[in-house]
Amino acid sequence: MTQAIDLLIEHGTVITLDPQRRVIEDGAVAVLADRIVAVGRTAELRERYGARQTLDAHRKAVLPGLIDSHAHAGHAMLRTLGGGDTHAWSDAAARIYTSASDEGFWRAESALASLERLKAGVTTGVSLLGGGDSIMRVDDPKYARAHCDAVVQAGTRSVVAVGPSRPDSPRRYLDWAQQPPSGRDIDEASMLAVCEQVIASEHGRAEGRIAIAVTLPVFAPMHEPGQAALREAYLWQAGAYAQLARRHGLSFTQDGHCTGTLALAHRELGLLGPRSFMSHCIDLSEEDIQLARETDTRIVHNPSAIMSIRGRCPVPELIDAGVTVALGSDGAAPDRGYDMFRHMWQCMHYHRRHFRDPGVLPHGKVLEMVTIDAARALGLGAEIGSLEAGKKADIILVDLFKPHLMPMNMPLYRVTCFANAADVATTIVDGRVLMQDRRVLSVDEGAVLEAAQAASELMLERSGLQHLTREPARLWGASHY
Repeated sequence: MTQAIDLLIEHGTVITLDPQRRVIEDGAVAVLADRIVAVGRTAELRERYGARQTLDAHRKAVLPGLIDSHAHAGHAMLRTLGGGDTHAWSDAAARIYTSASDEGFWRAESALASLERLKAGVTTGVSLLGGGDSIMRVDDPKYARAHCDAVVQAGTRSVVAVGPSRPDSPRRYLDWAQQPPSGRDIDEASMLAVCEQVIASEHGRAEGRIAIAVTLPVFAPMHEPGQAALREAYLWQAGAYAQLARRHGLSFTQDGHCTGTLALAHRELGLLGPRSFMSHCIDLSEEDIQLARETDTRIVHNPSAIMSIRGRCPVPELIDAGVTVALGSDGAAPDRGYDMFRHMWQCMHYHRRHFRDPGVLPHGKVLEMVTIDAARALGLGAEIGSLEAGKKADIILVDLFKPHLMPMNMPLYRVTCFANAADVATTIVDGRVLMQDRRVLSVDEGAVLEAAQAASELMLERSGLQHLTREPARLWGASHY
């Protein structure tokens, strides 16, 4: 007698990322409710199971959903602003996030980012609630709530990181709920209280698809001398937010580590450990690497980010030292998006060029960095990151029957070297089919795009930053902006 299940994906090339790293030709995945119940050959699973819905994955790769371990809520509305002037872009982010964004902005931006990720096969993403130079929208919990509402509707999985804006406080925020907008000076205690409220209302939402993490600005007085005068403020933040994370059992992340700052974060702030995943981590010292290994701190490499132009995250060295390294997009602005296929390719070529060695970072390892290694980095390795019985049914199908993905051999190489976001045919999260044959089922794609455009235009009007959408003077014919 066959067992009744909800979904059978059959006749695919199943790249499992399981402990044996099996690649199963004419493979199948059986799903009951939100969990995988079996992975194996199609003939075997068809004998054992009777499915309510069957998906034909002939000439498709079947993979665990991709994981983007570092990005920013808000940024999908800020793409291209400044035309290559990164300082102008960062200043614009600070103005928009504090003074020109309402609930509609954060909801529309989140819906846009979730849609882009869904269509790119990114089933789990980390989003810091703000960014630029560590300017967070934490003056009121309603902005985080609006962000999470849109993720829940899209159906994807998200780790939303909340924490304070960079010292010095108080920081001025505008609320557009009334006209004219009201302004408030938000101090450190108020930011902390808002983060507490966000954790209470959002963590574990949507059957656990929403998780809240804690984030802090990086303290780097050796690189930014002006921070030395604010030492006490950084120490206060570290103590208060580390305690907040421990009290609620939350993961912890920071954006922008570089030479010596991991060691400082450990010695003076006590922020390293197995629940911490630290981003960028360029030009790390030997002590930084040693401490990451000893504390089991996880590292997120963002190969397409501006910080990776200014310095190099020593990914091969970290992996050789036994440190878990994941990939992030640092998306979706100013010049990159949520296509993790692009970031895998960028990662390989970035480090191969550095070592002048095409053997650096095998293709299987970079795929691990956006699946099973990323899941471990986020503390979710028991739930997602591979196709195994008992794990969440977060699954994508990649169409391999395309000119740029032919001929039909070596599927792992085709996925990591030649595929892109537009090759994702089907996206499944928690066993629910969110996109099938490139048709999004969970949300109205056109409505999401229209709302994003309207929110962007309103944001530019309120911020007075329309000039940042004009062509820069040296766009053509010059070697530098």
